[in-house]
Amino acid sequence: MISFEEIEPNWKVIEIDAQSPIQKVFDSNVYPLRVGVALSMIDPMQVDQETFEKVSAELQTLLPSSNRNPEKLTTVIMTGVTALTRATAKEMEIYGVLSPAKSIGGTMREADIAHVSNEVPFATDCPEPEWVQEVDLVFCSDDSYIDLLKEIGTDVVELTGDHFRDWGPEAMLHTLAMYDAEGWSYYGGGKDIEDARAPLKLEHNGNKIAFIGCNAKAPGYATASETNPGAYHCDMDYMVSTIQDLRAEGYLVIATFQHDEIYQWQPEPNMVADFHQLAEAGATIVSGSQAHQPQTYEFWEGSFIHYGLGNLFFDQLGWYDDSDKAFIDRHVLYDGKYLGVELLTTQFFNWSTPTWMTPDARAELLTRLFEYSQSE
Repeated sequence: MISFEEIEPNWKVIEIDAQSPIQKVFDSNVYPLRVGVALSMIDPMQVDQETFEKVSAELQTLLPSSNRNPEKLTTVIMTGVTALTRATAKEMEIYGVLSPAKSIGGTMREADIAHVSNEVPFATDCPEPEWVQEVDLVFCSDDSYIDLLKEIGTDVVELTGDHFRDWGPEAMLHTLAMYDAEGWSYYGGGKDIEDARAPLKLEHNGNKIAFIGCNAKAPGYATASETNPGAYHCDMDYMVSTIQDLRAEGYLVIATFQHDEIYQWQPEPNMVADFHQLAEAGATIVSGSQAHQPQTYEFWEGSFIHYGLGNLFFDQLGWYDDSDKAFIDRHVLYDGKYLGVELLTTQFFNWSTPTWMTPDARAELLTRLFEYSQSE
């Protein structure tokens, strides 16, 4: 057994009787893996009671009640692809805009910082959704669908996605205005190139956290320029130098990619090279926001890398063997240190609603994740 502050990211903290010290809802009084500190008298004849009580009272003022201070704890939830369009949007129209949140909503809202990578712009002239778009892959979302993002407690929106540009500059600026109205922060895209590439700096419970992201595909997907809004196309020299600067300022950096979309567990070599480069620059977490199925993870140069999480909200059920499965990564920060990640697992049984996996399904998915990750 180790003390709480000695937890390392590559160790798994075991939950016992629904209690885990790295979770926000935690009752130390019922957690069995704890050690108390107390003052006692071996021989009452050597120390009088008044002196003992005085020393005991002084120690209580000097010693903390616990080495786990919840006021130093921050949880950050990272998610994969969100695209409120096509069959996902069609089911939202049928079952209700908030229906996709019915299983995961409570967990998402509990996070101190909830991240969503929303690829699709909101548009006032967005047409009725179709089950299938056979002509093109130009997407938009009805303005009312923002209520789903509110329902899950969104705090940070990533804008590196391929489809942010689909409905043109007016829709992108309209979408940014909607996020501003909700008080949400965004990164990886913006009203121009400076806005799009700027890191997002936050502070919570004394933990300094910075988000930075980019689109690593062909430049046509990322339209941010001096005069145009859009996603930020990766300039790896800029990404590396900015991450180094952020680390020097004391930030724990979360770097994200919209990278190549491949329907397999293992990343391609070019993906590995890019993810490694940001980890070596000092990013605490490097996360892939592009994958439509779960992908592998690794620890590299002290950083946690997850190459792809799968879909948060998108209609990929049945497309490939594992496109109905996904991860939601809950990262834990404490007193300026990264403690690690909880890998939460979801599965789709329709086109819109992620559902927590059963214990058996979760065990099978995690077994495959560990096998594929260790085989790289």
